[in-house]
Formats: sequence, C-alpha cells, structure tokens
Amino acid sequence: MSAWRRGRNRGYPGPEPRASPPHESRRPLPPAPAPSPADAPLDVPGEHQSVLSSAQLREHGVAGARLAARCRPGGPWQSLLPGVYLLRRGVPTGEERLRGALLYAGRPVAPRHPAPEPRGRAAAVLTGLAALALHGFATAPPLRELDRIDVLVPRIRRLRSTGFARIVRAAAVPDPEYVTGLPVAPVARAVADAVAATADPGAVRLLVTEAVGGGHCEPAALVAELDRARLLRCPPVARAVDELLAEGRSRAEERLYSLVYAYALPDPLWNVDLKLPGGTPLGRVDAYWTEQCTAVLLEVPADGGPGNEAPACAARRDHLERLGITVIPMTPRELRDDPDRQATVIRTALLAALDRDPPAYVVVLPH
Repeated sequence: MSAWRRGRNRGYPGPEPRASPPHESRRPLPPAPAPSPADAPLDVPGEHQSVLSSAQLREHGVAGARLAARCRPGGPWQSLLPGVYLLRRGVPTGEERLRGALLYAGRPVAPRHPAPEPRGRAAAVLTGLAALALHGFATAPPLRELDRIDVLVPRIRRLRSTGFARIVRAAAVPDPEYVTGLPVAPVARAVADAVAATADPGAVRLLVTEAVGGGHCEPAALVAELDRARLLRCPPVARAVDELLAEGRSRAEERLYSLVYAYALPDPLWNVDLKLPGGTPLGRVDAYWTEQCTAVLLEVPADGGPGNEAPACAARRDHLERLGITVIPMTPRELRDDPDRQATVIRTALLAALDRDPPAYVVVLPH
C-alpha cells in the first residue's frame, strides 16, 4: 500500500478536491423603456419658432393627449395664452410674449418674410406701449416690463382680453409697419391707443412730446389720431397737445430762420399780417419778401384740431395766390429732413417772381 493511501487510512485528509466555478447567469437585460411620444423632439422649421398656436402644432402632429402631456407640470412646454404655447420652460422673453399675443389674436407670425395683406384688411397689429417700444420710444417701458400687450383687431372679431393680451377694437385696422418682422401700428395710432389706456397726465405729455419732438410722426397725423379717438376732449390730453403745437411751431420757425441765413437768402419780414388796402385781412404768413411778393406758410396744425386746419389753410393760400402772391407751404418735417430742397424752392420762387406781373397791392403789418 502506498504512503498516500496509508496516510488516508490513518485519517489524513490529503489534498482538497478542486472547487468547480460557480455557474454564471446569462439572463438578457430587460429592454430600455421606449421614449414616450410626448417627449419626442418636435422638428419645427424656421427661426424664432418657440411660440406656436394649437393649429400650428396640429400641423406638426401634436394635439390632444400628446399636447397635454408636454404641458403637464414638469413637462417641456407651457401654455402662454389660450391656444398658444411656449415650447420651453422658464420665463418668456418680451419678443415671445409679443408673438404669443399676435397668435392669440389669430395672426400667424412670419418673422422674416411677412406676407402682404390687402390694404385696410390687416388681421391684427401691435399697438400701444408695446408698439412704441418697438418704434424705439425712450418713454415706453422695456418689453419685458410690460404688464399688458395691446393688440389692435377689427371690431367684428369675437375676442376678449386675457392674461397679458389686451384686445383693442377698431372699425378699421391701419396698414402695419414691420419692425423685426412683427406687424406694428403706425406711431400716431400707437400713441393714441397708449394715451387712451393711461390716466397719468405726466405720461401723456411725455408720449405726445416724444412722438413729435423725436421725429417719429408729424403733429398733424398725431392730432388727427387723437381727434379720431375723441381724446382731445380730455383735459390732460388737450393741455399736452397745446404745448406740443406751441413747441412744434416754435421749433419750425427756428429751422426756417436758420435756413434763410445758412443759405444766404434775402432777408424777409418775419411773422407779419397781410391785408388789402380796404382793410380786408388776408391772414398771417411766417416769412414775406415784399419785393418779390413771396410768402412762406408753415403747415402746423391749429389748436382747433385737424378738421379745421386744412380747409382754412388751403383757402388762405388760394386767396393769396389769386392776388398774385406766391405762397410756399412747408411742413416742420420738410424743414428738418431736407433743408437743401426747401432752400432751393425758396430761391427759385424769388427768382421767378422777377418775371411775373406785379401783384395786387397789400398792406404788411407786424404780428
């Protein structure tokens, strides 16, 4: 018997048997959960398409349960206004709120290529302080600070104000001006709508003054819009317009003085009244050259409103021209924007007067 066998028989354990490796489990891992259709990315062509209406979302296949899932608490989207959605979380920017208000009013927004519309049939345009901020008014609050965004729509539209969108109705919506691709009411109309929505006399005066003093619109256009909205009956508005007209005429007269001397024109008589020898008054002119019988009339709206100014001014001009007096009408904007052309017009009229038949004799009186 071998020693190994003898040792085993005597109780020696001998070498331990080799342990077999444990059986490794090869069960397949459970499949990853499929992404929910609500979380699938939305492919929206174009720029600045973070705000869409429910109709636009339906065109991309998002509606019903999928839309509700995306707008649930903690979801990737949020509702801005009824039927208008912001395709991200967080606080909307000023521009996103503008686009949302326009979409709520039923106007699709094309940021870079606005579609032309039939004249006088605009669907909706921004107005009020939001429009003035886009026009660059310093007195208008920044877009992100506006509590309300005014949208001008035709009177027949059945809409009501909600959230930050304030609906302003009009018999006819003016043709819009486009600023950063957004339809905006003309300055005069936007000022009138902003004035109608504020009760602060100081804010009214600042808006009216910047509209004309800043070169955004003509005094006549602004007064016409305020008159159309029946705001000239409001004492704060009436006082602001009176100050505006006085300041506008004074500024226009200063530009006319500077033009005459800067372009070496003959010296006229300033601010004189004309009348016939029998005493019939012919009205006041802003500058009058007696030898050439030529007058300059500044076309600034009168205190009585635009409805009374245009016919009276035209009648006075016609009466003077029938007497043989050359009348040169000028607006404050023409004097400000194109003084070269206005100086040429005056010089040409003075030269042409030398070849004209003598006009009727008139009496010139200081104003």
